[in-house]
Amino acid sequence: MSTLSSLRLPDGFLEVFTSRLVEVNGLRLHAVSGGHGPALLLIGGWPQTWYAWREVMPALARRHTVVAVDPRGSGLSDKPEHGYDAGTLSADLVALMAALGHDRFDVVGHDIGTWTGYALAADHPERVGRLAILEAVIPGLTPSPPFFGPAAVNLKLWQFGFNRLTDLNEELVRGRERLFFGWQFATKAATRTAIPAYAVDVYVDAIAADPRALRASFAYYRALDKTIAQNEQRSKTQLTLPVLALGGALWSGANAAQTMRLAADDVTEVVLDDCGHYPAEEQPTRFVEILEDFLAANR
Repeated sequence: MSTLSSLRLPDGFLEVFTSRLVEVNGLRLHAVSGGHGPALLLIGGWPQTWYAWREVMPALARRHTVVAVDPRGSGLSDKPEHGYDAGTLSADLVALMAALGHDRFDVVGHDIGTWTGYALAADHPERVGRLAILEAVIPGLTPSPPFFGPAAVNLKLWQFGFNRLTDLNEELVRGRERLFFGWQFATKAATRTAIPAYAVDVYVDAIAADPRALRASFAYYRALDKTIAQNEQRSKTQLTLPVLALGGALWSGANAAQTMRLAADDVTEVVLDDCGHYPAEEQPTRFVEILEDFLAANR
């Protein structure tokens, strides 16, 4: 598993950020943190690690204490058998932030990180100031597509069914991690090379190097029945905190905002041009500008 010093990082990154393992409730969680100002928690998506935020972290750290986390099951964090529903994941991160000295913080979630971000805002409103949701499909909140949907929808969502299988998916992917996960990055970004090969290597190696990691990568999806039931309850109470809902024009587009308007009263919609599923890596400069404007508004 890669240490910070072995990774390709922006200039000056190691002067600002520190990697640490934090024990919370018997679980070791890995976080990379640094900067000054109000706390900002970054939660990545599947099948990535904290490293997905590397290009935006230095700029954000000028005004925020940035915490980029590997949630349970990913990266250097522990990979227990259970606990991959959104409620448990959000409780993990509340405990992590408290251990780091942050009782109140803003949250940015991407991809399945939006499931945890939404749960954080709904279950722990006293802890979360603002919520940014990137490229969101939130089960239990977003209406399910028809079984036989258009090919374009199937391309975006087929992995939900595959990843929920109990054993077959692991047998099919084990030993072929680079093919399976590499295809995700090549087809969901704006271009096949928008996510550089060195970054794909970091994400794939984190899964291929640990037999528990492949199981854990699917565990988020296998816990969806529980997450869906939780979200159906959460959606009965509208969020009142400010929400930024951002989608890449070449992938989810306005769907992130449409999703969050089902659950929140104050939603700012942004569709990022020339961007696929990975805004923080494909358009880091523009992404930081949009996020900073949102975090600073009316403060």
